[in-house]
Order: sequence, then C-alpha cells, then structure tokens
Amino acid sequence: MTRYRHIFFDLDNTLWDFEASSSEAFRMLYTHFGLADRGVGSIEVFSERYHRFNDALWALYREGGIAKEVLRSLRFKQTLESFGISEPGLDEDLSEYYLHYAPRIVRLEPGAVDLLDYLKKKYQLHLITNGFSEVQYIKLNEGGLCQYFEHIITSEEAGVKKPDCAIFRLALSRAGASAHESLMVGDDPEVDIEGARSCGMNQVFYNPKGIKTTIAATYEISKLDELKKIL
Repeated sequence: MTRYRHIFFDLDNTLWDFEASSSEAFRMLYTHFGLADRGVGSIEVFSERYHRFNDALWALYREGGIAKEVLRSLRFKQTLESFGISEPGLDEDLSEYYLHYAPRIVRLEPGAVDLLDYLKKKYQLHLITNGFSEVQYIKLNEGGLCQYFEHIITSEEAGVKKPDCAIFRLALSRAGASAHESLMVGDDPEVDIEGARSCGMNQVFYNPKGIKTTIAATYEISKLDELKKIL
C-alpha cells in the first residue's frame, strides 16, 4: 500500500457540516425578518427555493461565468422574487445576515475532531476549499480547525477552483508534496475526486448518505473514522 505523508481535506460537508449550520442560520433568518408575514409559507420551502437558485449560481461561478458579488446578490434576490416579494434592499439584508451567522454556527461532521487529532500526530494535513476565503476562515477559526492544517488553500486565493488540476498542483507545491504520497478526502465526486485524480492523487470519497455515482474513487467511506483503516 502507498505510504501517504500528506492528507488534503475538503471543508464543507467533509469536516464542516454545512447543511446543519446553514439550516440553523435559515431558521434564525426566517424568524428575524418575519418571512412568514411576507408570504413565505415555511422555512423548508424558503430553504429549498434558495438552494435551487444558489446551486445554479454556484455552477456558473465555478465555470467563471459570474463574479462572487453577483452570486451573493442574486441568490436571495431570485429566491424572494419566486415568492413575489420585491422589497428594495431586503435581499441584501438577508445576504448580510446569512453570511454573518452561518459560518459562526459551528456544526462539524461526526468524528471530525477525533480524526484530525489522530492524523495530526502522523501526517501533514492540508485543506483545499472552493468557498469564499473570509467565510471559510471564519468557519475554521470558530470551529477550532486551523490548528490542524499546515496549508490552507482557498479557490479565491488561488484564482482557480476545484476540480481544476491547477489548484491541486498549487496545494501540492505549497506543501512540498508529490502526488503519489498525497491523499485527497472530499464529499463531491466531480469536484474533489475527479479533480484530485486529474492531478495524479489518490482520493477518498466521503459518502455518509450513500450517494450513487459513476465516478469511482480510490477509496470510499461512510464515516470519517474509517479513514484510519485505509491509512
């Protein structure tokens, strides 16, 4: 078996439970802005609409089709418009509120801290994330995760996003690592797994929900603790 020396992690939905922190932020937002009184039937409906628009805009953002500021502005604007709400400035207020609270609501994936404590003693750990730099660093600081990583590479700082091989090459270069001695751990088959493979790195697909995909990873786990067995 390959002797790995460097382990690279994705952040959202790999170490940081993005769905849990985001859901809590939406509950707060829904109440704070009185969205029920504005005709939004439930938090669940509002969240579903938001994520539909957000996912489409993120796809454009990853391809370089829109800027960060446009993504942040449009996702709440489009969501409100889908409910027939057109109050000037409300979309910006929602965006600011969400961006402030969501990364400060600490929700980590089960076993994340225990795993990092274990790995830190044996390997050099690094992080590669497509999230916005200021938001991701808030998560890392609030969650107490910065201490575990030798290098943190965000797509915004790198000027290129996963799955582009360039961001993986940059991460390897900064870490002083070669691809064959490195392992990428992430939850997104296209972004994390295909991206790492294109750069010659072995990959671990973290798949707690049992998602079906045609993209085959070097390894697949349903719990973070299973990474210990692979190593």
